[in-house]
Amino acid sequence: MVETSEVVIVGAGAAGCAVAYYLARSGVQATVIEEQDVAGQASGYAAGLLNPLQGHGIPGPMGAFAWESYQLHLKLWEDLQEETGLNLQGRTISSIRVAFEEADFSDMEDTLALFSATDGFEARWLNAREVHELDPRITPKSVGGLYSRGSAGVDSYQYTMALAEAAKKRGAVVRQGKVCGLEHSNGRMTGGRVTGVKLEDGMVSCDRVVLAMGPWSRQAEPWLGIYIPVDPLKGEILRFDLPAPALDYDLSGGGGSIYAKPDGQVWCGLTEEWKGFDRQASESARRSILESAVILIPELAHAQLVMHTACLRPVTPDWLPILGQAPGYENVYLATGAGKKGILLSPGIGKGIADLITKGDTELAISAFDPQRFTKP
Repeated sequence: MVETSEVVIVGAGAAGCAVAYYLARSGVQATVIEEQDVAGQASGYAAGLLNPLQGHGIPGPMGAFAWESYQLHLKLWEDLQEETGLNLQGRTISSIRVAFEEADFSDMEDTLALFSATDGFEARWLNAREVHELDPRITPKSVGGLYSRGSAGVDSYQYTMALAEAAKKRGAVVRQGKVCGLEHSNGRMTGGRVTGVKLEDGMVSCDRVVLAMGPWSRQAEPWLGIYIPVDPLKGEILRFDLPAPALDYDLSGGGGSIYAKPDGQVWCGLTEEWKGFDRQASESARRSILESAVILIPELAHAQLVMHTACLRPVTPDWLPILGQAPGYENVYLATGAGKKGILLSPGIGKGIADLITKGDTELAISAFDPQRFTKP
């Protein structure tokens, strides 16, 4: 028996679940198909830092969309927690960028200017004594640093699960399945309309299709006959139990990054490697991350390692997402390529794609991410 759905979404990461959630809020029933588990890939392992002021394309072509997505996050958390009972750990973050020599301060000037000029954000210089007073465990080798506040944080796994659960409560279906192709109305792959999603064990007929396949987006190229240049960027994180008291600040400097979690853990990372689809945690990354983390907090050399994770982020040639209608197709949409900003951008992706499906347009700043900007190489 053939299943039917108004919209089929392929991929149950943060992007796919956000599309399902915003469609459900608009009264549109979607079926999310995921080969493994909801948030089973990068969306479930991301550090969850939401900084809308900096990153690839920020300030720049992604700046407006990052800010819109950040604002959507702040509005979403209470609703999602009330609807699902899940604790998203949404919070505003205080950070310290640690300087080890005077030259490091010049690299922090952009952050100081951006945070100081933005409502709801702040930043100020710290001398070595002030850094030590904020937390005595920070390296005594610091010559100062930059304090900033305004970025947000969220538990990426709980957040993605909450999107899925809230969508289900409003009528969405989330199911496992391996997608192996698309059914075309004209019987061949020449654009036009897609009428169904082929699975290994059947078919789901539908009016529209959203491909939110993350690093695996290229698998859809032969299904559509179009170019979808998304490649996997591997990242690894170490999670430690740091003895009390809990760390109150995210830290960076000396090549390392430390993320303070509400449960008292600290997450250390992040690596960036082009390793294809290798998702194995590596000993070389463990050593590299630990060495960088210990530079910031020497006490971490003796902390208990709780977990070592590896995941793949979807990256495009210009480091901008691919959002919108697939070239040549009237009812296929791409929602992929958010790179290292996937959790931050996910509500904007979800609302933007839902708007395109339900209204034919969106007020969100996604025009720079049109899939048609890429042509076949």
